[in-house]
Order: sequence, then C-alpha cells, then structure tokens
Amino acid sequence: MGGMEKPWLSFSFLFLSVFSLYCASAENGGVKKLKMQFASGPLLKFQIWRVFEEYTRVLNQRYPDIRIEGENYLPVPVYRHIASFLSIFKLAVIGLIILGKDPFAFFGMQTPGLWAWGQENKIYACMMVFFLSNMIENQCMSTGAFEITLNDVPVWSKLESGHLPSMQQLVQILENEMKLNVHMDSLPHQRS
Repeated sequence: MGGMEKPWLSFSFLFLSVFSLYCASAENGGVKKLKMQFASGPLLKFQIWRVFEEYTRVLNQRYPDIRIEGENYLPVPVYRHIASFLSIFKLAVIGLIILGKDPFAFFGMQTPGLWAWGQENKIYACMMVFFLSNMIENQCMSTGAFEITLNDVPVWSKLESGHLPSMQQLVQILENEMKLNVHMDSLPHQRS
C-alpha cells in the first residue's frame, strides 16, 4: 500500500502546482500583452505581430515623432478560459500517462482502448496529447485581427474590413488623421 501512495502523492503535488500557476496567471489577467515601444509623440498601436515590424520600419522613417506599439489582440474571455483550461488539462493528462495511472478505474469506469494504447506507447501518447492540445489552444487564441489605433482612436480594423491595409492606405489614413488632429487642435475651445 505504501508504494501506491507515492505516485498519487506525486500526481497530487503536480496537479496542485499547475492549478496554483493557473490561478496566479488568472489574477494577472490571464494572458500578458506583448509590447514594444519606439520613439515618443502620438501613439500608433498595431495589434498583430507579423506585419508590425515591417510597418514600423516604414512608418518610423516617414513619421519619426510617432510612438509605435504592438501587442497581441486578445480573443473573447470564453476562448481565453478554454485555452487556459486545456493547457492545465493537457499537463494533467500527460502526468497521468507518465505515471501510468488509470483515471477511469478511479471512477469505476472501464478503461477505453485509447487510454490502454497510451499506457503502452507513452512517448507517442504524450506527444499526441501535447500537439493536439496546443493546436486547439492556438485556435482558441487566434483572432485574425489587425487593429490600428492612433491615440486610442481606431483608424483601421481587419475584423471590420476583412483585409490588411496596404502601406499606401495606411499612410493616407495617417495623413488624414494627422491633418484632422492639427485642425481640431487649432480650433478655439468653447465653454458650455
């Protein structure tokens, strides 16, 4: 009996450790934003990373006073929570596979053939669980967004338009917004 308690104790410790990490990350907003900042002045914000570096290089040459930030556009909270749960569940399943435990027997259920195969092929099973779970997590976290704001005012949305702006479109939008901002700043302020 003493030998049986140690693997369950190990699994319990692993589960509690993973759960405490999940709780700590949930308190910090779950998913951290990845940011880079350049220069000072008006703030132009990109929310897609692949195109960010290319657009930043061109825009920094044209508008050296604009501060440019890039961050990941977060999906709706339900999808973030599903991805977080899958991340924890994946680790628990991999832990059970490595320890050779059968969670179905614990609940008085018959062991499925897939689980028996996983116990016989631990490396393949762990890789399959890891990659399958990561694929689903990435799908939950993917938004397809390319959102651009200038001083927190939206100037482009791929979610609304369905496509990325060309560099010419983006430069034209920025020119119009900058002219509008200069014009609005030159108007006298009226009191209500």
